[in-house]
Amino acid sequence: MIKVSHISKIYKIGTLETLALSDVSFEIKKGEFVAIMGPSGSGKSTLMHILGALDLPSSGTYILDGENVSDLSQDELADIRNRKIGFIFQAFNLLPRTTTLQNVMLPMVYAKIPKEERVKKATKYLEMVGLSHRLNHLSNQLSGGQQQRVAIARGLVMNPAILLADEPTGNIASSQAEEIMGIFQHLNKEEHTIIMITHELDIANHAHRIISLKDGKISGDKKNSRPTKAKFIINREGDQ
Repeated sequence: MIKVSHISKIYKIGTLETLALSDVSFEIKKGEFVAIMGPSGSGKSTLMHILGALDLPSSGTYILDGENVSDLSQDELADIRNRKIGFIFQAFNLLPRTTTLQNVMLPMVYAKIPKEERVKKATKYLEMVGLSHRLNHLSNQLSGGQQQRVAIARGLVMNPAILLADEPTGNIASSQAEEIMGIFQHLNKEEHTIIMITHELDIANHAHRIISLKDGKISGDKKNSRPTKAKFIINREGDQ
């Protein structure tokens, strides 16, 4: 599914060069649930931007689902983001005065999918994350945990090759974070490939594999033989 080969990233400001990633290589197979973790400045945000086709490496090769992302144009990067990658952000990135249903349909609008199909698919994934009773609520009327569920549903509607979650529990309470991890584990059982960026070990321990970064290099890559199990809870009326 993913093959990263000798990726390096150098940021240049005038004559100043900063090495953010140095000779990073790994593979992720279809259906894996992988956490990428490290402290601030470790390079995990830079790696997330490259994996999400939001930025290109300075050198090295990134293959996503058979496509070489490393040398694409900006238009081609935008296309692969919409077709291959489902994003879940720490800040949710929902449109505040737009309904839950409309937020989830947004990627399909850009893909020019007919409205009837958009509504059907968005409703399906909102039901999956337990928000069928919130279809017509505005996103700013939802709790943080509910907003992250909407973001997950939006990330799934295009049936992406990977679901890329950037600090997905950073802005929600610990009880809600546990529920989000339960949704991720449920999705992974259904063979969704999930890559989660986090700096929290207790969150990373829900994944089946943990890749650690330090100073722009991989400092560890291990299977998690006993991942923390989270309950898959579908909240209904009165949920928080």
